[in-house]
Amino acid sequence: MATSLAKENILRKIRQALTNPVPLPFPESETEPLVFNTTTEDKSIVFAESFTKLQGKFVFCKNESELKNFLQQLFIERNWNKIYCKESFLLQLLQQIDISHFDDLANCDVAITDCEYLVARTGTIVMSSNQSSGRTASVYAPVHICIARYAQIVDDLKDALTSIKNKIPNQSPSFITFASGPSRTADIEKTLVTGVHGPKEVFCFLLEQGSVD
Repeated sequence: MATSLAKENILRKIRQALTNPVPLPFPESETEPLVFNTTTEDKSIVFAESFTKLQGKFVFCKNESELKNFLQQLFIERNWNKIYCKESFLLQLLQQIDISHFDDLANCDVAITDCEYLVARTGTIVMSSNQSSGRTASVYAPVHICIARYAQIVDDLKDALTSIKNKIPNQSPSFITFASGPSRTADIEKTLVTGVHGPKEVFCFLLEQGSVD
């Protein structure tokens, strides 16, 4: 009986709180200026600088033809034959340069994905479970190649999260990941090692003109 009474008291307080919400203690904090200064520099340049500082490899492509040429040269130079890819529009692009899809992620040479957004300030690739490549392709393969469009570059992480939320209202993805360059750790004797918990190399091909979709 005592337990039921205590439960009822708790539920009553919750109902009261919901009907009489407490105002924000510091409402002016919502309109405070941004922590980081905005820049007038081209977002692609800001992203490229941030991304390469994190050991990422950035390639700017003026159009889709240039993108295909760069990819083809890279595959030949690295002798990559096992190319894992799930996005249908990227598979069509690979077919145009005679690259066959390799369906075994665990044994692939490289995984190619698209992304949700690129964050200029931090050099971060933003991906989510809404993409066909899902949760694993960008972290499980030894090398990750991201194909992005200029329109996908945003200034900060907040802009990326807001845009993802607004894409499909009330249906946010179950998983969002932020990749800033290759995987790296200094847990062992403070020696920096790459490729321990994810890809050892990360490439970002940014397409300026046209649309790979």
